[in-house]
Amino acid sequence: MICSRFDVVDVPFPFSDVPHAKRRKALVLSDAVFNRKNASSLLMMITSAARSAWHLDVSLGQWSQAGLRKPCLARMKLFTLDNGLILGRVGSLTAEDQQRVTQALRAVLPI
Repeated sequence: MICSRFDVVDVPFPFSDVPHAKRRKALVLSDAVFNRKNASSLLMMITSAARSAWHLDVSLGQWSQAGLRKPCLARMKLFTLDNGLILGRVGSLTAEDQQRVTQALRAVLPI
């Protein structure tokens, strides 16, 4: 599945402390051209686990418009995934949430 930047998707999320993957939401960071040419997408974890905060977590203010069922955070756990493993698109971030994620990414990767 070829997705666009800021799409919210279902994926088998790889956990660093668990030997298997779980179905979770993720945010597409790479654009459709990159995703098509490389057959992979750059993704960011989406979580509802606000209790275990990470530096630069981004609260998704318009979570329901993004296709999420409850308030969530975009977390700085980045990974690439083969497009064939993307299980489906559930929505897309609003412009306001896109801007907040972009600002957090610039803080992590000041390029």
